[in-house]
Amino acid sequence: MDSHFQEWKNKEKMKLVNLLFVSLLLSSSCLQITMAVAEPPTLAAPSFCDSKCEERCANAGMQDRCKRYCGICCQQCNCVPSGTYGNKSECPCYRDKLNSKGKPKCP
Repeated sequence: MDSHFQEWKNKEKMKLVNLLFVSLLLSSSCLQITMAVAEPPTLAAPSFCDSKCEERCANAGMQDRCKRYCGICCQQCNCVPSGTYGNKSECPCYRDKLNSKGKPKCP
């Protein structure tokens, strides 16, 4: 009777080892998937940004500076909010960019 018990005990240990091995294998493959490198964002065409920033900065007091920062933000975000002011919710990337002082970077 001891041999049957011992045999059963060994089978249970093997099941546990197999279960641990499979779970380790699955978790490591999931980790590889989540750590995959994302494609870098594509930059917007300069002509697209130029025309959008021309419109965005039409009423700006310092047009050169407005167009420069708008162009930087447009190339990184691939969008410019419509109109000359506000509407930044149309482009969250543009809205959320901050300068070194913590103020909005994009006009």
